[in-house]
Amino acid sequence: MDMLNDGDKRVRCSALHTLACDRCKEGTACRPEEGQVLPKAMKLLANDPDAHVRAMAIEVVGHFVHTNALAVAAISAAMQKDKSSTVRKKAGWYAPGGPIHGRTKPRLRAS
Repeated sequence: MDMLNDGDKRVRCSALHTLACDRCKEGTACRPEEGQVLPKAMKLLANDPDAHVRAMAIEVVGHFVHTNALAVAAISAAMQKDKSSTVRKKAGWYAPGGPIHGRTKPRLRAS
């Protein structure tokens, strides 16, 4: 989590990747709590000067779009207002109606 504040954009990108990537973890037990990671990822998404960092932050914020209205708002804002067309495009994938949003939507269990 401390690496998200590093001055080197490559370190911030790597930290965000580690937080977002399920293959880089041994199960969900090592995933940081939403209250720890989501505010920091949303801040990077909104304010980081590097487009690659903002794009990686989308993946972390995207983990919470089905359960947290603030995550949806952050993704939607990036989709509409980010200065990078790449970041806007990627945000659209995670926004409601986007392909990743649809693919990651929790499925209802049959009773």
